[in-house]
Amino acid sequence: MANFKTLDDLPDDLTGKVALVRVDLNLPMQDGSATDVTRVEAVKPTILELADRGAKVLLLAHFGRPKGQRHSTMSTSFVQGDVEKVLDREIMFIPEVMGPVVAQSLDILDRGDIGLLDNVRFWPGEEANDAEFAAGIAAHGDFYVNDAFSASHRAHASTVGLARILPAYSGRAMEAELKALDAALGSPEQPVAAVVGGAKVSTKLDVLEHLVIKVQHLIIGGGMANTFLAAQGVDVGKSLCEHDLTDTASSILDAADRAGCTVHLPYDVVVAQEFAANPPSLRTCNVHEVGKGEMILDIGPQAVEALADVLKTCRTLVWNGPLGAFETEPFDAATVSLARTAAALTKEGSLVSVAGGGDTVAALAAAGVAGDFTYISTAGGAFLEWMEGKELPGVAALQN
Repeated sequence: MANFKTLDDLPDDLTGKVALVRVDLNLPMQDGSATDVTRVEAVKPTILELADRGAKVLLLAHFGRPKGQRHSTMSTSFVQGDVEKVLDREIMFIPEVMGPVVAQSLDILDRGDIGLLDNVRFWPGEEANDAEFAAGIAAHGDFYVNDAFSASHRAHASTVGLARILPAYSGRAMEAELKALDAALGSPEQPVAAVVGGAKVSTKLDVLEHLVIKVQHLIIGGGMANTFLAAQGVDVGKSLCEHDLTDTASSILDAADRAGCTVHLPYDVVVAQEFAANPPSLRTCNVHEVGKGEMILDIGPQAVEALADVLKTCRTLVWNGPLGAFETEPFDAATVSLARTAAALTKEGSLVSVAGGGDTVAALAAAGVAGDFTYISTAGGAFLEWMEGKELPGVAALQN
């Protein structure tokens, strides 16, 4: 974290200063209110700390994908009430992001007050990272805080442009995320294991190619594992499988061998003739015994036990994606079992565990262990790009 300034680098008393704070308030909505306020809870410490230190806090956020045009249904005013509820503070909604309306609003705001600017993506200059647009917003602030890791894989004006104009700092959520990610793949305690699951190899090619040179153990699950099994000559029946990518899977296995990374594929699996909850055709078998009319829907208990033993030899774990079709019982068994092993090892202090991705967060919550991992990232695309080894523009801008 030596390359990043945090809120600790700001003066204790911020009276008379205006903080421009990029947050992620792109909340899922139903009947006019948010169904999940996790993103607001994540940025609450940053917002309240800045306000309590006397700054006027202006929140910058996007909501939906308006593509540079105003849409009445995509105003951040829709989430104002939810944000106020989480912060337990009143917020002034400001229907612009720059100009006289913002200036007049700042005159009204007192020290410690919070303003919510309208959807920054209403202006085409946001996604274009237009320098003039960024300068217009920056004119209202004394310093910039990025607390939206989930938006930092986008080179936008509110994630990159502002950081190039104003003194830039990471918020508390961003700081925690960067520390966790550095502990997971930047400078981790070894051996390192990675669990990568999901339906298709094609969506995680870059992730797999990057991980085989970064970790000692790569555990592949989900539909992806079927493609790797097929690449090794296993008949996977009517399982979800990208047969056109078996050569690619083979090349990843070869790269892992060269890098000294052990790839773990299941040798016993849970199969059924139909994808349904507790189907009558359900059975567990060796991977070489999958019938023509059967599909692999989860990793088997023997393989899970072996994977648990692998984790016990590791010091760091990165997890993205479920091992089976976890949304439907009993195909959540492998994911739940291995997640509980990882959680137990984390609680006893022998494992640093970092997980991310929408399906992963849901799976760990279903297993009842979300609070026991070292860190769980709610950033979808940004977390995936980090696992691919890509530079995230919003994070790089903080370094510069």
